Amino acid sequence: MSAPVTHRFPPGPRGLPLVGVVPLFRRDPAGFLQGLAREYGDVVHFLLMRRHAFLFTHPDHVREILVNQQANFTKSRILQRSKLLLGEGLLTSEGEAHLRQRRMAQPAFYRERLQSYSEIMSSYALRTRERWQPGTTLDMQSEMMRLTLSIVARALFGADAEGDAADVGRAMTEVIELFRFMMLPFSEHLDRYPLPHRRRFDRAKAVLDRAVYRIIAERRGALAGRGRPAHAWTPAPQGTDLLGTLLAMRDDDGSGMTDQQLRDEIMTLFIAGHETTAIALTWTWYLLSRNPECERRLHEEIDSVLRGRTPCFDDLPNLRYTDMVISESLRLYPPAWSVTRMAKDDCEIGGVHVPSGSVCIACQWVTHRDERFFPDPERFDPERWLPEARESRPRFSYFPFGGGARVCIGERFAWMEMMLAIAAIAQRWRLRQDDARTIDVMPMLTLRPKETVSMITEKREIV
Repeated sequence: MSAPVTHRFPPGPRGLPLVGVVPLFRRDPAGFLQGLAREYGDVVHFLLMRRHAFLFTHPDHVREILVNQQANFTKSRILQRSKLLLGEGLLTSEGEAHLRQRRMAQPAFYRERLQSYSEIMSSYALRTRERWQPGTTLDMQSEMMRLTLSIVARALFGADAEGDAADVGRAMTEVIELFRFMMLPFSEHLDRYPLPHRRRFDRAKAVLDRAVYRIIAERRGALAGRGRPAHAWTPAPQGTDLLGTLLAMRDDDGSGMTDQQLRDEIMTLFIAGHETTAIALTWTWYLLSRNPECERRLHEEIDSVLRGRTPCFDDLPNLRYTDMVISESLRLYPPAWSVTRMAKDDCEIGGVHVPSGSVCIACQWVTHRDERFFPDPERFDPERWLPEARESRPRFSYFPFGGGARVCIGERFAWMEMMLAIAAIAQRWRLRQDDARTIDVMPMLTLRPKETVSMITEKREIV
């Protein structure tokens, strides 16, 4: 009888009995993973509870997880638990259901749609900058949340969300901060009990649900000819934006999507479409304020390209330095800071045996700071994104929107939104951090700033 096959795992921390490295991971997730990569290299093995876990940081290994072997990986516990908020939306669904949902949503992100969205983006960015006054101190995360919520609601769902912005922003913060309790070991078994953190989570989720269901009701009412509240935008014709497309869909029996199904899709894109973009913009203003030479070059480009005009879709190819600034900001502070998958079957990545059921982590926060691909990695340097420098690096040394079949469906939407928002706001304002402190990250579902990003407004003359 032959001896059983054994596999030697890569080096990594031993962790504690039963819980493995969970306490260390929860204390500082991004710092913990970065420390592992520095100490152990491209592949690290450890235990999360009693489950094998692997951190893969080399671009070749990231490609294996996200592209070459993506069919062997399913969503991790983090996204499974995210169903408490997102339901069965595009981010959390799997298999055929995910493919169907993606096919339904994809037309809303075609190039011709993006061009029409650009007018909405510029319009709301102008509203934002005109609302500000010189010499005032702004909470940039709140300001950017309000801006991106208004854009995504109007562009994708034909709704006016400005009146909901403050309540939605507070609820979003509450939900994300409380989500760490939902990720505690064995927390699934506590869901049925009315614990304090769960009651707060449910109250915040209810605020978000009310905003989403209002959008659905207004569109259904408009399509049925029942009118709409006076404050609402005129909805786009059925089928011309994402909500219209979803409402127009019919199953084989002729039935359409229920309000619950619509709610799950809208909630997913609300969070993906405004939370992550707002955080990216917040970090970009923070980095520009700390790098005045980069800020000066950005202002020069905006003045030269726009010549006093409102930025539009056709300006995007000429705003090259603006694009480089955003690329570098997303390198240092990727809002989606880590991708976690679970292996369905045994597989091999980089010569390492990965047993079925293992957790595999590809971490943007770590790989984006690898000095092999980004020398002096902590330095903010938009020049890294000149064409020749970009082409010299492996494809998955940089993956702020993920990759493969589950790459973010709204990547081009978000990138255009950031470009136009930065161009419109920086055309009128210079933003200065109100003190010189370094702001730490708070890695949760997204990479939020740990403290308020306070900025003082200095008015610029539009050239």
